Formats: sequence, structure tokens, C-alpha cells
Amino acid sequence: MVYAAFRSIGAYAPEKILTNEDLSLMVDTTDEWITKRTGIKERHIAAENETTSDMGVKAAQLAIERSGIAKSDIDMVICATISPDYFCMPSTATTISHKLGLPTVTAFDISAACTGFVYILSIAKAFIESGMKKNVLIIGAEKLSSITDYTDRGTCILFGDGAGAAVISATKNKEEAIIDVHTGADGAYADLLMTPNGGTGSPHDALENEASSCFMQMKGNETFKVAVRTLTKDVKEILADNDIEMDKVKHFIPHQANLRIIKAVGDALKMKEEQVVITVPKYGNTSGASIPMAMNDVYENGNLKSGELMLLDAFGGGLTWGSALVPFSPLKK
Repeated sequence: MVYAAFRSIGAYAPEKILTNEDLSLMVDTTDEWITKRTGIKERHIAAENETTSDMGVKAAQLAIERSGIAKSDIDMVICATISPDYFCMPSTATTISHKLGLPTVTAFDISAACTGFVYILSIAKAFIESGMKKNVLIIGAEKLSSITDYTDRGTCILFGDGAGAAVISATKNKEEAIIDVHTGADGAYADLLMTPNGGTGSPHDALENEASSCFMQMKGNETFKVAVRTLTKDVKEILADNDIEMDKVKHFIPHQANLRIIKAVGDALKMKEEQVVITVPKYGNTSGASIPMAMNDVYENGNLKSGELMLLDAFGGGLTWGSALVPFSPLKK
């Protein structure tokens, strides 16, 4: 029996930092207002000439270096992003694989917004367990500053840029295996969080006079309520399905969208404070890059050890959601 193991993590955050004080000079807001509603203090912003694939490459190089697996043995690259280098094609994954020197591997993008990393984790697991691939590089990368309206204080305070990557590889050791991944979606709630302009549902010419339609739009209060309910329900289900108690989880790594959402979910699940990973104050919401960037922080702080169980949980536009039970199984101890 072949299983999928989570071998390594890497991340990248751009050098430029946009603080709440900086934003207060751009829109009608204050540090106190942003902190109270979101918990965010700052976010990283990519340079003008820095693309989503550039950030993805830097995170991927680190993940490959830490994996103990030769770069030449990577046989698939998947990127989760809602801010690709190009609108339709080529995919950001093919651009990343080219820049990494992996010219012939299978490569493609998926669009699941903030749940993207959990989605690509499930895809990598399926490809490996089916025997089709052996070493899959998964990347969540976002340049959300390129689709953020910096005149809209309801959204511009939330989003930042960055990338996270992981190597998932085949193993015959069940103790190393990713235990389970849940994913789901409900398009009935699509209007809660969307970027309306440009597709066949709302082509450019129909919205050409509405500049804001090119940017992310969100119904904040409605999204908050659905997010807390959905995230809590999904965690309870994946734990019950696998007969795992919450105290067996070493690191609960939720999507870093809003500190109030994270705390509400943690309280509903009766988690201990030390179980919950929080990085939203310094990165903001980086969508598909959020979970791997948070995981990388835990790793680089020396707090992610071999064999420890991670519980990932995410919610995003679509609406999409997902959770995963993942032992950290590095080859390099």
C-alpha cells in the first residue's frame, strides 16, 4: 500500500510591509479600528515587478531544499492561486516549474481561493496513492495587492502577499501518512466573496465603467457568520470520521483571515490556546498562501517536530472549505 507523506514546508514573504498606520493615510481607518475588527497589524506587499510565480519559486526552493528529495525527482507541480501571473494561460504552475528547471513535469493551477492549499493537498494525496505520481510540489501563492481596491477600507485592510510550498511524497509507512482530507463547496454563496469582472458571466465590456469590479469584493458580516459555522462543523466532522480527539492535535493551523474568526472557531471547539497557530497579525489574509505560511512560521520557530499532528482548516470564496489531518513526516530529522 502506498501512502502520501507531508515531507517539508517553505514560505516566502515580500520585503515591503504595509502597516495599519500606512493604511490610515490611504483610507478612512485607524490602527485601533483594524486591530479590533481583524487582529491584523501589518501585511507584506510584493514589489511592482514581483510576480506570483516569483514568490512561489522562492517558497518552493526552500521546501525542496528541506525535503531530502532531489529536485529532479519532483514529478508534479500544483499551484493554488486567485492572483495568477496571467489571466487565463499559461498557468502559474507551469511558470514556476519552468523557473525551477522542471520543464516536463505535470503542472497546473486550481482556483479555490483561501481553501486552495487544502484542495491541492487532497489532489497530491490522490495522485500519489493512485500510483500516478511519487513526489508532488504543492504551492499556495498570492499577489493579492494586484486585485485589492485601496480605496475600499472594508477589503484593503485585510489582504497581503506571499507564498508557501510543501513537498508531498510516496511512502509505505502508514505512520507517516496524511490521515484524511475533507473538501467541499457551495456556489449558492458565491456573491459573498468574489472578483466579478472579466469572465464570461460578467465580461469586461459590461463592467468597463466600474473600476472596482476588477478587485475583490466581500460582504463581510455575512462571510464572518458562514465562515465560523462552516469551519467549526468541518473540524468536528473530520475528527469524528477518524476517531481522533482534539487533544491529539498538536497544531491547529486555520486559514489566517481574521483573528475573531480564528478565536470563535477555537472557542467553539474548546481548543487550548497553545494548540492554535496565529500569524494573521503580521501577514494579514494571504488566501491560498495563508496556511503554508503559518505552518512555516511554526517550523522556523522550532515548534514543528517530526510526527506531530497538524489539523488544517480553511474557508474561502466559492464558497469553498476544507480540512486535513496531517502528521509532519520529514525525511530530514
